[in-house]
Amino acid sequence: MSTLAVKQRMRSVGNIQKITSAMKMVAASKMRSAQQATEKCRGMQEPFLKMLGDMPMAAGEKNVTVPVTTDKGLCGGINTMICKYSRATMKIASPEAEQQLVILGEKGKAQLQRDQADKIVATVGDTQKVRLTFPQTCSIAEEILKTEYDVARIVYNRFVSAIAQKPTIATVLSPDSLEKEAEAGGGLDKYEIEGPGRAELLQNLAEFNLATSLYTAMLENNCSEQSSRMSAMENSTKNAGEMLGKLTLTYNRTRQASITTELIEIISGATALED
Repeated sequence: MSTLAVKQRMRSVGNIQKITSAMKMVAASKMRSAQQATEKCRGMQEPFLKMLGDMPMAAGEKNVTVPVTTDKGLCGGINTMICKYSRATMKIASPEAEQQLVILGEKGKAQLQRDQADKIVATVGDTQKVRLTFPQTCSIAEEILKTEYDVARIVYNRFVSAIAQKPTIATVLSPDSLEKEAEAGGGLDKYEIEGPGRAELLQNLAEFNLATSLYTAMLENNCSEQSSRMSAMENSTKNAGEMLGKLTLTYNRTRQASITTELIEIISGATALED
């Protein structure tokens, strides 16, 4: 390899290192604000968990899985992990029931439409172009309610730390399934719900539970995306630095060999003239 080619490659790697370093700092800044919003919203789910309990193995005739993925790449393998969990969830939880997919994020759509295209009923993209709000989440929840599901499972990455994200599944029952659960003496057995507005109350409870679960999942996944991107860009910056060091060594060796060759030619020519 010539010194010119090595120098051009060194310049390219140096530019990539600058880009990944800048992306790391941007992701770190976004992660801090996303982490604050995530920590504030975590308390929204506690009243529902106390009232309804956690029902990971709830079964129904019509299930919908909602994988929450990102719209942009360069954030490690968090989207691949969510797609794997979504496929496994559809196989394990009520495999004989009708399965549907409502995908959030372009990256999840790109992966799942390869082998699950017949189950996709809706996709939602560009969810993080503007700051996520609860009304925005409610509009997405309305799209999920149109599938008339019995059990909905939201698959997302839960933020643990700047270097760790945990794939999580939140199970949400439909208004009809929640009514059956209440009649069967489930988690709602501790509460007395009477009167003509009982059905409407349970329906509002189920819809609000879906919206809050979805809102929490999207905030958690956004924070996980930024932390994963920060780690990925940090690793890329380190790799670029190592490659730059190797290229510098190669450049110096190539340059030294070129200088040595030129000196040998000059000495050989001078010796020939003396003879």
